[in-house]
Amino acid sequence: MSVIDLPSPESFALLVIVILASIVLWDAFWLTKQTRDVPSFGALPKGGFAWASEGAHEVIRQWGNLFSMAAMMSLPWALISLSKTPIIYAIVWDILLALHIISLLVPKRYAVTSTHLFADGQRYEWSKLRLAKKQPKRRIMLLRKGWGVFGPLPLGGSYHDLEQAKHAIARFYQADNESE
Repeated sequence: MSVIDLPSPESFALLVIVILASIVLWDAFWLTKQTRDVPSFGALPKGGFAWASEGAHEVIRQWGNLFSMAAMMSLPWALISLSKTPIIYAIVWDILLALHIISLLVPKRYAVTSTHLFADGQRYEWSKLRLAKKQPKRRIMLLRKGWGVFGPLPLGGSYHDLEQAKHAIARFYQADNESE
């Protein structure tokens, strides 16, 4: 029987750090696009609406992710001594996750138009989204079709902005259903 050679703890730690750094950079790239995609706020042509959230709205929107990030920050510390991995990898891991948490809390720009939703620097066609049957009180919850449990797309903002966005979304879905 042969023994499988596993990668060294340093090699595996470096791979995980590179993957996390790629995710953080990818999210930062999309965040930089949001100002270009949603340059102004308020009523848009053809019944659309654009708005911005504040940090508190993003905490409400991202609460589950924030708890997950906190758990992920503590995880390497329990395993580092067992695997004899240099502590620098855990420190870099925590720094990258802290940057990711900051990116989650940065106020976002949103817009709904007759054809697309603009959220998190990305553009989603309405045909690829659906409203969740049960809506939370302080967010709008959309679901990405075909994504399963990875599909929730919550939208944050003030109560007034979310109410206007809900009405615009309802109009666009109603118009889409009437055209079919």
